[in-house]
Amino acid sequence: MARNEKFNREPKDDLIKKTVSVNRVTKVVKGGRTMRFAALVVVGDGKDRVGCGLGKAKEVPEAIEKAIKAATKSMITISTVGSTIPHAIEGVYGRGKVKLMPAVEGTGVIAGGPVRAVLEVTGIKDIRSKSIGSNNPINCVKATINGLAALRTAEEVARIRGIEASDLAE
Repeated sequence: MARNEKFNREPKDDLIKKTVSVNRVTKVVKGGRTMRFAALVVVGDGKDRVGCGLGKAKEVPEAIEKAIKAATKSMITISTVGSTIPHAIEGVYGRGKVKLMPAVEGTGVIAGGPVRAVLEVTGIKDIRSKSIGSNNPINCVKATINGLAALRTAEEVARIRGIEASDLAE
């Protein structure tokens, strides 16, 4: 392999990237106004891993690239049962709350805006959700990820407690 080929290769990743929002931020200074952009991006592999990142730059593509880099660094693995989640949970971040509820197979993703973006990149196919409180995209995305991070299957709970999964019902 030649030296140039080694360094010019693009990283091959199978990540799903979704830009949730792009904010234009204006700062007023002595010489006028300076425009900058803040991009919120959600990254997942479609197999129970998800992360979110916020990138800020003078140009939109740079901000999105920074956000993707931050999101891949902050990826977490979530627990699922089939194509849904193991139990209902509420994720909270700031004043934003997101209720996540399991759904039967064939229901689809019932969610709005930022919550839908997070759930689609995780690979969850059947879920219901309700966003309560703040409708700020950053708060909604982070509340959703906090809720997904707190999910545990019955087997995981049994392993943590040091008992058999069948003994949990007692």
